[in-house]
Parts: sequence; C-alpha cells; structure tokens
Amino acid sequence: MSPLHIDHATASAAFLGELDAFVAAVGSVSDHDLLAASRCHGWAVVDVVVHVRTGLQDMLGGAVTPSTSPPDTDAASYWRKDVPSTDDAADTVDGILWTRRTASPIDGPPARVAHLRAAADAVRSAVQRMPDGPVAFHGHVLASGDFLATWAVELAVHHLDVRLGPPTAESLRLGRLTVETLAGAAFPPTWSDAGCLRTGAGRRDPSPAGATLAATMPVLG
Repeated sequence: MSPLHIDHATASAAFLGELDAFVAAVGSVSDHDLLAASRCHGWAVVDVVVHVRTGLQDMLGGAVTPSTSPPDTDAASYWRKDVPSTDDAADTVDGILWTRRTASPIDGPPARVAHLRAAADAVRSAVQRMPDGPVAFHGHVLASGDFLATWAVELAVHHLDVRLGPPTAESLRLGRLTVETLAGAAFPPTWSDAGCLRTGAGRRDPSPAGATLAATMPVLG
C-alpha cells in the first residue's frame, strides 16, 4: 500500500468544514428525528452523535500534543492500526452497547447535541491554532495534515450514517482517496465519492461493477 499524505492546510480546511457541517446537520432536526435509525447497525442518530462527541474529545488530545519524533503513520495506514475512536470495539456488539450505555444517562437528545457542540467548539479552537508538524496520537506519530485528514474522513462517514444531508465535498474527496489507497485500486469512475466512502466503511456492499473490490471491503475498520 502506498502512503497517503495530505498537507496541513488542505486537511485543516476539510476537517473544519465537515465539523461545522456535521454539527449543523444534527442540530437542525427534531428530537424525534434524532431517534431515527442510522446506518450504524444498532445505533439511532443520537447514538452516532454521542460517538462523534466522545471521538472529538479524544481527538483534542492529539491536536494539542506535538511530537519531536518523525511520523510513523500516514493518512491511510492509520486506519490499518487504530480507527480514530475512543472505543476500540466500535464496530462490535460490545462497542455498540457501550455507546448506548454512555448516552443513556444524558437528559434527552437536546443535551447530547449540546455536548457535541461544546466538544466541537473546543476542537475547532485547538485545530485553528494547531501548527504544521508531527503529532502523537494513540501510540502513533502522524504529520498534522494526515492526522486531520483521518478525522475529516471519520466525520464524513458518520455524516453519511445519520442521513442528514451530504458531507462536504472536500471531506468526501479525502474519503474516496483514503479508501482507494487502502484498497490498492480505484473505484469505478461512475461511483460518487459518497458511494465509495460508504462502501469502504462497510455501509453498503460493492455493486456488480465493483465486485472485484468486495474481498477488500470494508477498509476503514
């Protein structure tokens, strides 16, 4: 697999744009809509909100932890090691139930969205001040652009999960590039960036046109 490197300015713009888009999307719907099923098996939209909030709180540690060591992980290979998440079993039954238990003590969907906004505000401020250079995160060292790119993709995946409008074009382009790098092959040119990302994240099966990619999916963990 070839390395994937994204420059700091490009990744920062993609991350911040998608952060604002995700927060706006989940903040624009009714409490009833937040209880609808998401594309994450076993999770309602509000559970995805809680998962993203805990992830952003975790991400904040990387955003403020510069490293003097050279990067050992890039924007694609990180997904082969640890998916950006506070929950090491995020796609297992235990992980699904952990998020639902975490969400249950919080008073209703509005409080969960409010907590997401608070986490997003803290991360936005940190990223806007973040220098271009290596950062330490989850036992790895990444260039700051690669670190931010992984989180732009993470947010885009979950934006697709909640079915509340499209993610930003920039985050979807990074998502497609990441998935194709991990798969070692380009997706059919007729596929949209969103379709590539959903397939790479295991949210849909490859179509007949992409049948040769089926054995490699999902690639985002």
